[in-house]
Amino acid sequence: MSKPKRIAFLLHSLEGGGIQRVVLNLLKEMLKYNAMSLDLVVASADGPYLEQVPAGVRVIDLHTSIEFRAKSLIRLVPAIAEYLRREKPDTLLSHLPYANVFTVIAKALSGIPVDLVLIEHTFLYHKVVQLESLPPKTDKYKRQLLPSLMPIMMRWFYPKANAIITVSQGMARELERDLKLQPDSVKVIYNPVVDESLLLKSNSALNDPWFQPNQPPVLIAVGRLAAQKDYPSLLHAFARFREQRVVRLLILGDGEARSQLEALVHKLGIDADVLLPGFVQNPYAYISRASALVLSSLWEGLPTVLIEAMACGCQVISTDCTYGPDEILEQGKYGWLVPVGDVSALATAMQEAIDSPKKPDELRHRAQNFRIEEAVSGYLKIINLNQS
Repeated sequence: MSKPKRIAFLLHSLEGGGIQRVVLNLLKEMLKYNAMSLDLVVASADGPYLEQVPAGVRVIDLHTSIEFRAKSLIRLVPAIAEYLRREKPDTLLSHLPYANVFTVIAKALSGIPVDLVLIEHTFLYHKVVQLESLPPKTDKYKRQLLPSLMPIMMRWFYPKANAIITVSQGMARELERDLKLQPDSVKVIYNPVVDESLLLKSNSALNDPWFQPNQPPVLIAVGRLAAQKDYPSLLHAFARFREQRVVRLLILGDGEARSQLEALVHKLGIDADVLLPGFVQNPYAYISRASALVLSSLWEGLPTVLIEAMACGCQVISTDCTYGPDEILEQGKYGWLVPVGDVSALATAMQEAIDSPKKPDELRHRAQNFRIEEAVSGYLKIINLNQS
């Protein structure tokens, strides 16, 4: 009997976020196949998702980080290389935002002929923008030097990977253009989102006063409290809509922008109708009971939360940002697409989603295109494993 292939997933942390949910979903489904053993290699294995790692997956904590400081990178690259030399996995799937280039370097240092697959969840332009927009107190290496080096490093190192995967067609074509790769060389595998456990969680009991009978409609947003999500536009739009009718807004997630957003909620006078409770283990129980989910992002790769909401039968409102919402919603067939940063359009979409909702069964049917089994099938083809 042949030895199972060792497949390793590389993550930056187990803090709450879409990339972590994607990887955990993949691991859960891949455990069904006897032809592989699975490692989850994490730069820092802290965070609320640690307890959700499926039994049977080995967690390897590198005890470092992916912060763009010289000290962090000096530790990260050798730590990955040492793991490769020690464990000799057959395939390493790197999901490191902004740091996949360093995985390529680590492989070279290790001298191990591992098949390296880079998965991109965001795209090049916004890697540079995010780094350039860091606070002035941030060291010059991170804020000035790295943005100019990032595109050069990606063009040099990415072609050395065995495969590159993105999560949307738009991202794939942009990567090919910006990195000067061959057309159709970047593979697209939609995020693994929908399975029976999501549906079970969506039907879980919820003891929350906002979701009891005869309460006002609740709009919901789910995601890290960060600049990318443009929550200020969401709050301004909600405040405008709140002037017309009684409605509430629940924002699930945590992050560095919390104090700024709480101050804006107070300034807009909507304290009584907006809650930011932080990270919750089961957001689907809230999503399935909300009147609509709202995504106000400046950019995305493939926003998993839109698919999760549709799987729950929840109405969906999203900015028409690059990339993903237009692919998921089929140019507005399954939800509302509004221009990025357009507060007035966002407020109007909130009203329409509550007053003239799409048919929930049609949303659920569309979400089936993003079943976990479909994504796993794509990954198994990339790593040359039969589904047995």
